[in-house]
Amino acid sequence: MPTSAPPGLNVERSCWEAGAATVVGIDEVGRGAWAGPVTVAALVVSSERRINKVRDSKMLTITQRERLYDRIAAWTPAFAIGHASPEECDGLGMTEALRLAGERALDGLAAAGFAPDRILLDGHFDYLGRGEQVQTIVKGDATSLGIAAASVMAKVTRDRMMAEEAECYPGFGFERNVGYPAPHHQAALAAYGPTAIHRRSWIFMDNLPWFRCGPAQRSLF
Repeated sequence: MPTSAPPGLNVERSCWEAGAATVVGIDEVGRGAWAGPVTVAALVVSSERRINKVRDSKMLTITQRERLYDRIAAWTPAFAIGHASPEECDGLGMTEALRLAGERALDGLAAAGFAPDRILLDGHFDYLGRGEQVQTIVKGDATSLGIAAASVMAKVTRDRMMAEEAECYPGFGFERNVGYPAPHHQAALAAYGPTAIHRRSWIFMDNLPWFRCGPAQRSLF
């Protein structure tokens, strides 16, 4: 387990004290993957209930993230997930794909009756483009409980999706590498060529033959 201080609610409290009733933490996963979607989680931070052991998803094991998923879902008033497909990542570029996935997540919150007064976004760049509504926080997943919780929900959701895709594309190890660069993944690309869920805009894809899947082929995106 990490020994550093866990993410807290200092930033969220300052937002509540400034009059923001609904504070939403947002984080993404999948930006650097070769295959699969980019995924954004938007999560309403609870001001009334406590939750322990939440960390940035990168600091947790698979088992820890899976255990936390249900606990976070019970703690937050609402959360929603948005995806941008591999085709959208290629066609729009990553910045616009992130914005699209983020807006889809926020649309999910709106459908549940939650419109954010303040958005806490991990990183230094506001890819949502919502102006003063957004507060970017460098290493926010290490300091903000809302962002850290969103990182877990995004990571678990995307990992589960990629594990399901592994059934359609055997040999690529998506159940292990979840679409990210890895030696086994690279070897599979050289042997079989990219699949329908690979991002074709990566430059090394240019001269690879495209993978052909049998009748079971389907995509979750």
